[in-house]
Amino acid sequence: MKNKFINLSAILAIILLSACETASQKVVSGSAATSSSTGSASSSGSTSGSSSVDKKQSLFAQAKQTAADKLIAVGDRVLFDYDSAELDSSAKILLDSQSRFLRVNSDLNFIIEGHCDERGTREYNLALGEQRATAVRDYLVIQGIDPDRIKVISYGKEKPAVVGSNSMAWSKNRRAVTIIE
Repeated sequence: MKNKFINLSAILAIILLSACETASQKVVSGSAATSSSTGSASSSGSTSGSSSVDKKQSLFAQAKQTAADKLIAVGDRVLFDYDSAELDSSAKILLDSQSRFLRVNSDLNFIIEGHCDERGTREYNLALGEQRATAVRDYLVIQGIDPDRIKVISYGKEKPAVVGSNSMAWSKNRRAVTIIE
């Protein structure tokens, strides 16, 4: 009898929670539809009201994002060729976007981490990782970012993004990552 009561209580709690969520979605939908109308009757149930809700939810999600989330959305990592610290054209395009983000958010300090794949000695990879991070820093400084906001660190092969001993894993591990401090 006691177990049936507990099961019934759990089922009722789930029903109540789902009803609350549905009600809050209807309230948001109703207020979004009302605010999206231009003086005429609200278009409840129409696709324009739905897209308005989507836009408002999207704006709300953007407002909740941290600076780190926004940097990731812009692009926080540059990939390198094997045994290279040279920035290719796609890396420069990504770094142009990063520099715009960092200029707008001038109060942020950040770290550029240099990484390598598992091949090579520890010492060699630490040096190459530093060259990669320095190449990114130098490019950002040329784009107008204050060098005092930037720290450079090399992890060499110590922190792989992808574990594996194959070309896909190696290509993802040859990188420089910008992280907000």
